[in-house]
Amino acid sequence: MSKGSPGPTPGFLVWRLANKWRVAVDRAVAPLGLTHAQYSLVASLHGMQRAGERPSQRRLADHTGLEALYVSKLARALESAGLIERTRDPRDPRAVQLALSEQGQAVTRQAIAVVQELLQQLLEPLGGLDAPRTCAFTDELRALLDAPLAPSLPNDETTQGTTP
Repeated sequence: MSKGSPGPTPGFLVWRLANKWRVAVDRAVAPLGLTHAQYSLVASLHGMQRAGERPSQRRLADHTGLEALYVSKLARALESAGLIERTRDPRDPRAVQLALSEQGQAVTRQAIAVVQELLQQLLEPLGGLDAPRTCAFTDELRALLDAPLAPSLPNDETTQGTTP
């Protein structure tokens, strides 16, 4: 919190909301054998496959905002659980392509339904999932996510001891 702000900063509130939602999704998908991170991966993969794409791990990492190394770790765990298939990309032998298995498709459909119900509940204070306030909130979040980060400043004596 900054000295000039009487309450929590927007960054703090976004962080708290993200943690609240992550915990809620973790609890909701746990009975299906998934974590929130795994759900993010399989739900994204589900949507990409429906669009005719068989993404690489790198492409899925870019899509989800997760680190490529973390996506690789999650993909291996999901493959061991029989939910996804990992194959070498015939065009690039260094790349690994991902696809949901039949079991993965079934589990993902169930998880998406559970999370949609949860989102309706979590967004009720704004009027629900399809409410105008929720749409406006989504647009605001998208604007924040689409804004590029400024390049890091070098750590020199002019920036030491200052708070951005």
